[in-house]
Amino acid sequence: MITVAAAFVGTVAFALLFGVPRRFYPGCGFIGAAGWLLYLLLEGAGLSAAEATFFAALAVALLSRFAAVWQKCPATVFLIAGIFPLVPGAGIYWTSYYLVTGALADARATGFSAVKTAVAIVLGIILVFELPGKVFHPKIRQV
Repeated sequence: MITVAAAFVGTVAFALLFGVPRRFYPGCGFIGAAGWLLYLLLEGAGLSAAEATFFAALAVALLSRFAAVWQKCPATVFLIAGIFPLVPGAGIYWTSYYLVTGALADARATGFSAVKTAVAIVLGIILVFELPGKVFHPKIRQV
C-alpha cells in the first residue's frame, strides 16, 4: 500500500509541475493512485505488465472523464497527471542503459516491453475517449 500512497504523492507532484490548478490536486492524486492500485492488483492476478497497464489506463481515462464533468474542467487535467504512475520510465531508462553498455539482447527485451506498455496506455486512452460525451454527462443532448 505504500506504493499506492507514493503514486498519489507522485501524481500530485506531477500535477504541480504540469501547472494544474490547486483545487484539482486531490482528484489528480486519487486518479493516479487508483490506476496504480488497479495495475498492481491485475499484475498480481497474473496478467502481464502490458495487459495490466492497458486496464489501468482504461480506468484512469474513465475516471478522468468523470472527474472532468464533475469538476467542470478538461479531462486532460486529470488524464495527464493520472497516467504518470503507469508510464514505463524505468523500462526506457534500462533500455538506454543496456544500449550504452552494449548489452543488446537486454536492450531489445526491455525496449520491447516498454513499447508494449506505452501502446497499452495509448489504446486504453483512445478506447475511453471514443465514447460519446453523453455516457459521462447524461444532460448532454444528442443532435
